[in-house]
Amino acid sequence: MTDGVDNPVFVSLDEVGLSRVASLRLYREPEPEHVPEISNRQYTAQDDNYTEGPCGWGRFTPRCLQSCNNAVGYLVFFSLLAIMQGTIVNGLVNVSISTIERRFQLNSSLTGLVASSYDIAFCVLSLFVSFYGQRGHKPRWLAFSAFAIGLGSILFAVPHFIDGLYEYGADFEGVCPTNTTSGDIQKCSTATTFGSSKYLAIFIIAQLLTGIGGTPLYTLGTAFFDDSLPPHKSSLFIGIGYGMSVVGPAIGYVLGGQLLNLYIDFDRVKSVHLTPDDPRWLGSWWIGFIICWFITWLLIPPFSCFPKHLPGTAKMQSERVSQAHHNGSEKVVQEKDIGKTFRDFPVALMLLLKNPVFMCLTISSCSDAFTTAGFAAFLPKFIENQFSRSASFSATIGGGVLIPAAAIGQVIGGIIISKTKMNCRNVMKYSIICAVLALALCSVFLFTKCGNHPYAGVSVNYNGTGSIGELTAPCNANCSCLRSTYEPVCGSNNIQYFSPCYAGCSSYTSDSQGKVFYNCSCVRSPDLPLSINGYIFNTSEATAGKCTASCTKMPFFMAFFFFVVVTTFMAATPITMAILRCVPDKQRSFALGVQWLFVRLLGAIPGPILFGLTIDSSCILWDIKPCGGNGACWTYDNDKMSNLLVIISAVCKCITILFLVLAFCLYKPPPEKTPPPGEDNTFIATVST
Repeated sequence: MTDGVDNPVFVSLDEVGLSRVASLRLYREPEPEHVPEISNRQYTAQDDNYTEGPCGWGRFTPRCLQSCNNAVGYLVFFSLLAIMQGTIVNGLVNVSISTIERRFQLNSSLTGLVASSYDIAFCVLSLFVSFYGQRGHKPRWLAFSAFAIGLGSILFAVPHFIDGLYEYGADFEGVCPTNTTSGDIQKCSTATTFGSSKYLAIFIIAQLLTGIGGTPLYTLGTAFFDDSLPPHKSSLFIGIGYGMSVVGPAIGYVLGGQLLNLYIDFDRVKSVHLTPDDPRWLGSWWIGFIICWFITWLLIPPFSCFPKHLPGTAKMQSERVSQAHHNGSEKVVQEKDIGKTFRDFPVALMLLLKNPVFMCLTISSCSDAFTTAGFAAFLPKFIENQFSRSASFSATIGGGVLIPAAAIGQVIGGIIISKTKMNCRNVMKYSIICAVLALALCSVFLFTKCGNHPYAGVSVNYNGTGSIGELTAPCNANCSCLRSTYEPVCGSNNIQYFSPCYAGCSSYTSDSQGKVFYNCSCVRSPDLPLSINGYIFNTSEATAGKCTASCTKMPFFMAFFFFVVVTTFMAATPITMAILRCVPDKQRSFALGVQWLFVRLLGAIPGPILFGLTIDSSCILWDIKPCGGNGACWTYDNDKMSNLLVIISAVCKCITILFLVLAFCLYKPPPEKTPPPGEDNTFIATVST
C-alpha cells in the first residue's frame, strides 16, 4: 500500500493475510551503509569471468569430444600427464643415473646437479606461473606443460645419438693372482673432458625443461579441480590425481630396470659378447625417455581442446561460500582486485606470507616432504645394508612398498574428506590425527634393526690374522687387489669378503645360478686340515653375492613401514585442501605455487642431502680414490644408521604435528552472515494502487 504520495507502507505478513500475498510486490530495503563481511560473499560468474564452453579448437567442436568436457575427462588426462612426469623425473632418471655416470665419465656430484635441475626450475618458476596463470586458461597451460615435459624427455636421450659406440674393454676376472699392469691402475684425473661437459649441459637443460613443464601441473592443474567442483568433490579428484602421480616412479623403475637388460648400443651393434651380469655391461637407458616423449606429446591436443572452465563452473562458484582465514586478506583481494597484473605480485605474496594458517600448513608439508624425499632416495640402500640384500632386490622391494603405499594414502585421504564433507577446521584436525599415528608407527625402526654380518677386515679379522679396518691380510697380500672393484662374496665359513680377490680365490666357475670361486686362501682355516678320512670340512669356496642375512625382521619392517607411508600420505591431500580453503578464493593457484616453492626449498631438496650425510656418518668401510680421499662407502654400521633415521623421522614428524596444531589453533573461520532486519518473520512489502 501507499499513503497517497507513493511512500511505501511496511506491513507484516499477519496484518495483510495469506490470501493477499499474491497481490503484494515484494520489496527489500536498501542495503545498509556498512559492507557485509567479504569472506562470506557469494561469487558470481561475472566476478572471475568463469567462461564456459564446449571442447574443441575454435569453432571446431565435434560432438564426440563433448563426453570429455567434464571433471572426469579432465582427471583422466591430468593423471596421465602426472604419471608421465613421475615416470621421467622420479623413475627413469634415478634408474639411469649410474649408467650415465659410467657412460659419459661423470662423477656423482655432477649427476646430482642433473637430478636437482628439475627442482631448481620448479622453484624459480612456481611463483610466477601460479600467479600469472591463476586467471588464465589453465588447461592450455597444461598443454604447454605436456610440451615442455616431452621436449625435456627427448632431449635427455640425445647424448646417446651424438656419442660414439660404447667401448667396454677387456674382461676382468677379479681373482687372485691378478696380473696388474700399468694400464690397469686407475689414473688421477683433475679435469673434465670437453665431451663430458657437453653432455652434462644437455642433461641439465633437459631437466630444466622438465621442471618448467612440471610447474603448471601441480599448481594450476590442481587448482582447476577446485575451480570446477564443490569442495567435497574436489578433494576426491585431487586425491586420485595425486595418487596417480605416485604411480609414475613405479612405472619408471620397472620400465627402466627392464630396459637396462638390453645392451646400450643394440641399435648400432649386431652382437656383443657381454651379459647383464658382467661389470662392463651398460643397458639401454635412453629408450624409456623416447617412449615417454611420444606419449607425453600425445596429451597436448586433449588439454588444448578443454574450455577455460568446465560446464557448471559458474553455478558452482556462485554458490561457493569462502572458508578463508579471517584476517582481512580476502577483503583486500576483492577491493583491490589483486592478481590482474604483475604489479600486484608483491602484495599478493605478502598477503599469503602474512596468513599464519597458510604458513603453518606449508611448513608442515615441508617437514613431511623432507622425510619422504629422503626415504625415496635412500630406502633401497637402507634395506640393502640392514638386511644384507642385493641392490636390485632392495630397489624392487623398496619401490614395491613405498610407491603403492603413497598412492593408497593419497586416495584414501581424498575419499575420507570427500565422503565426510569436512570443513577447513575438521580437515586440519584429521591431518593431526594421521600425523600422530604415523609418529607412533615410526618406532618400527627401533625394533627391526639388524646387526652387521661378519665381514672380513671390517668386523672380524682374517682367520686370526690381519687387523680390523684393513682389507689386506697375509692371506691376500700377494694378490694386488683393487679396492675400487667391489664384488662381495660369501665364504663357506659364512663370512663376507670384499671381493673374490680379497678372499684369496684363484679360480671360478660360472653357470645359470651365478659364480662359484675356489681355492680361496682367506676362507680356509690354516690351522685345520682340509679333510679327515676323505670327509671335507674345511672348504675354501665362496659364492658371488652377500651372505644370506641371519636377521629375519625384514617382513616385519616392510609391513610397518607400509603403514607409516600410508598414514603420512593420508594427510597429504587433506593438507592441500586446507591450504586451498584457508586463502582467498582468487589466490588458490598462487597459494599452491608458494607452497610448492617452500616444499622444494625446505623439504624435497635438502631432505636427500641430509639423509645422505647422515647415512655416510655411519660408514665403516670407505673406498679409497686413486688420488687419495674417500670414495663410495661399501659398508655401514647398521645400528647407528637405524638410530639416526629414527631420530630424523621422529623430529620431522613432531615438527609436522606442531605446525598442524598451530594452524588449527590460529584458524579463524569467517563470521556467519546475519540476516537483515525483518528477514526472520516479516516480509517487507509494498502494494501499489
